[in-house]
Amino acid sequence: MDRRSFLQGIGGLVLSQLLVGCNGKNQTKLNVQLLKGSIPSQVVNKFRQHLQQKVQLKFAPVEQIQNLFEQLQGWQKQPKPTQEPIWSRFVPFRQSPTPVADLATLGDSWLETAIKQKLIQPLAETEIKQLKHWSILDARWRQLVTRNDQGNLDTQGKIWAAPYRWGSTMIVYDRDKFQKLGWKPQDWSDLWRDELRSHISLLDQPREVIGLVLKKLGKSYNTENLDTVPNLEKELRTLNQQAKFYSSNNYLQPLIIGDTWLAVGWSSDVIPVLGRYPQLAAVVPLSGTAIWADLWIRPINVTKSDLSSQWIDFCWQPDVAKQIALLTKSNSPISTNIVPTDIQEPLRNLLQNNSEVFAKSEFLLPLPPLVTKQYKSLFTKIKA
Repeated sequence: MDRRSFLQGIGGLVLSQLLVGCNGKNQTKLNVQLLKGSIPSQVVNKFRQHLQQKVQLKFAPVEQIQNLFEQLQGWQKQPKPTQEPIWSRFVPFRQSPTPVADLATLGDSWLETAIKQKLIQPLAETEIKQLKHWSILDARWRQLVTRNDQGNLDTQGKIWAAPYRWGSTMIVYDRDKFQKLGWKPQDWSDLWRDELRSHISLLDQPREVIGLVLKKLGKSYNTENLDTVPNLEKELRTLNQQAKFYSSNNYLQPLIIGDTWLAVGWSSDVIPVLGRYPQLAAVVPLSGTAIWADLWIRPINVTKSDLSSQWIDFCWQPDVAKQIALLTKSNSPISTNIVPTDIQEPLRNLLQNNSEVFAKSEFLLPLPPLVTKQYKSLFTKIKA
């Protein structure tokens, strides 16, 4: 699954590209490839000031999680300099390979595949013990990244990543249209109301759409046997009649121009546009929703450095975690002292962590191949 954005960026707050430090041969370096907009430049500058020694920091933003995943695949296939034939180093106009990053961003839904394909390496036990803030992470976050070599959750597995921010799937709607209707959407069940027929856009994702129907029926997003859920197909067909179209990247534009009244989308796409389009409002469904997380991972062919461990732990410092959350308009896996007045009023119900809703929400966890096929088959069937 990909989180693709129709409107990227958060003004001048987010990192476009930052290279700090002199390029000395013996200077300590940290090379990070990260999702664009997921770390503010202020945080990188603060990290540089926090360090005791002079270092070269290179933080390179990448547009999409999928691009970062493809870069991981490229690094895996890339031979080490010592493994290249000597003659190849003297080929004129030879393109230099992209240096392997010390750390990179990856979405939690890509973690299983990255582990299976041996694109990343787990964090060492000694490193985990040195991370001061690991133990204060909520158990759900530690469980999310503790997996076996097949990428499945396993309490006896290794720790493969470090979450640094998270968001959710939410409902975004046109205020004016709903003011005329005399009500506001609050939960998934509202999508089935008669007046919304052919006025909704849904994500073109089987796990998201079938998942929200499962949630409406009191089931889990990660249900493995769909045949045991009464009325699932009936509910899906009714929802399909409500939908004007399905899209995972262009679902906000029709809402902005009034072609649809309501959309289901990812907070990383939805929240940045709310300030620019005051006719839009959003809500996290009260019965719970799907959660996504951005993680730090270490590519397979890179040597672990103390500097990369320091960066992971730095992102978990409460004041830094608060800055990341507020400036990137996301949520933090670390408890922070964010108060309502820290957040713009239209975003408070989206970014103030409601513990009851969070407890009902779920990560989209890996499913067995046959179950994944069942989700895709059912999704294709109801859209036909």
